[in-house]
Amino acid sequence: MRFVIARYPFDLEKSEVEEKMKGVKAEPVTGASVIISRRTYPVKQVGEVITRQDRRDFTAAEVTRALTRLGFTCRDVSAPVPAPALTPMQAASALLGTPAGA
Repeated sequence: MRFVIARYPFDLEKSEVEEKMKGVKAEPVTGASVIISRRTYPVKQVGEVITRQDRRDFTAAEVTRALTRLGFTCRDVSAPVPAPALTPMQAASALLGTPAGA
């Protein structure tokens, strides 16, 4: 398939992307990510490898669109779910712990 990333056209196939990412150590994910061959990579890292361009030259959205069209599973950054607020009684109970022998 033909994709335009950072104003440059690329002809990419799913198997080519998998081959290029083989042996590449995944960096810690802090933003959008993609699953390639059971590994989770940051989208920007994959974009850098497959286009051989600097990460600042393209957006994560451009690479995510291309990888999604190729059939890869992409995940967006999601905000962490806040812990439910504890009542004063639950907070005190949690601080004291469980009684011995219980």
